[in-house]
Amino acid sequence: MQILVNDEAMTFPGPLRLEELLERLSRHQPGTALAVNQRIIPRDRWSSYHLQEGDELVIFQAIAGG
Repeated sequence: MQILVNDEAMTFPGPLRLEELLERLSRHQPGTALAVNQRIIPRDRWSSYHLQEGDELVIFQAIAGG
């Protein structure tokens, strides 16, 4: 499966859930937020959200402030 993560093309074998992707990329930490195809996915859905071929992800650290 090919997906785009922060504008970088990546290839992974077989089906992949968001939570698995974050673990493989060592990005599963407090404050992490992400969007798939420009839609924010709530953290409580990461373990059940299945990525699709060609999905575009943006992974970032949420920072409080103002």
